[in-house]
Amino acid sequence: MLAVLGALTLAACSHHDTPWQLTNVTGHLPDLQFSLTADDGKPVTGDSFKGRASLVYFGYTHCPDVCPETMGRLMQVLDKLGPEARQVRILFITVDPARDTAQALRDYVGAFDAQHARGLTGSDDQIESLAKRYRVAYQMEKRDPKGNYEVTHSSAVYVFDAQGRARLLATDRDSPDTIAQDLRRIIETHS
Repeated sequence: MLAVLGALTLAACSHHDTPWQLTNVTGHLPDLQFSLTADDGKPVTGDSFKGRASLVYFGYTHCPDVCPETMGRLMQVLDKLGPEARQVRILFITVDPARDTAQALRDYVGAFDAQHARGLTGSDDQIESLAKRYRVAYQMEKRDPKGNYEVTHSSAVYVFDAQGRARLLATDRDSPDTIAQDLRRIIETHS
């Protein structure tokens, strides 16, 4: 009996000693704190999303390639999580608030997954301040009066636990399997 208990204790400990596959940013990035406007037009804060793990991605709806590819990868992650996906929220924060209205964001994230994804926008100052907070780089091309311009931006996905603490950073080099595996650990640790 003691041998079994010892083995179980060892197994439980070894899970925590296993290194993360994603980049561990615990203690290196601030908690999930912001005041923005959700895709339903209502004000939200970081606290609005506590209780579930959050995958935070900075992008924009007119993005021709990286944003839809990243959102597609995040949909694969949710598929791999199965029922545990209910404990995850994707927050798509625009870096192009001039074009990305609440409705545009709602349509965009809804095309991927209206159940798990929320679009967030704000003023230029709010977005710029939040991007600096999480070290997100983005740069607007010269704005065309017709609205035809691109925004160069970093493509990392920030993983926050259910308490809103920054935990991991996923890049486009991380597979959906890798992200799902580490995310599952975050969910299990805080459920």
